Amino acid sequence: MIQPKNGLFIVFEGGDGAGKSTQSARLAQWLASDGYEVRTTFEPGDTQVGAHVRQMVLHSSLDLCPRAEALLYAVDKAQHVAEVIKPSLDARMIVICDRYVDSTIAYQGAGRSLSIDEISKIAWWSVSDLVPDLTILMDVSVTEGLSTKDEHDRMESAGPEFHERVRDHFLELASSGPGRYLVINGRDPKDDVTAAIRACVREMIDQGSHALAR
Repeated sequence: MIQPKNGLFIVFEGGDGAGKSTQSARLAQWLASDGYEVRTTFEPGDTQVGAHVRQMVLHSSLDLCPRAEALLYAVDKAQHVAEVIKPSLDARMIVICDRYVDSTIAYQGAGRSLSIDEISKIAWWSVSDLVPDLTILMDVSVTEGLSTKDEHDRMESAGPEFHERVRDHFLELASSGPGRYLVINGRDPKDDVTAAIRACVREMIDQGSHALAR
């Protein structure tokens, strides 16, 4: 276990097309304009090792079995935490990450119908139990989310039943830990979503004991 940490770790989760990228970019810009040092990152792929993993799990024609897929995502996570997330938190930065452990549990566990407990243990082990301070779950119906995509990668092409299981498990994860989650309707007006996220993060910063770099 590699906690405690000095920075602030915020993760955006949710199905495809829910608006994670837009809102994470808006949050990062707002925090940076307020003088905070911010590191934006994503999974899978934001390391050299992760880029190879991303190609295999999302864009290759390899016939990966579900267990192999889950282990590849764990490789990406382990390298990502060691190389990007933990050093940034140690430098007292605010880290904003697009996808993290919950995505592995939802997609490779619930989506691929593998053991949730086993996938959860592998995923949390791979990140040395580094838990986000806040997870923002952008929730949107499967039909609406996938309709925003012109092209679909290997995961997005898994079919509606797969994505329904993923969405249901994201919501289940959020309901099991309400103190760490902010659930947002991804179809609400973008500016309303931005305002709700800012209010939550501002409250965390004002009430917390984070020694953040500015």
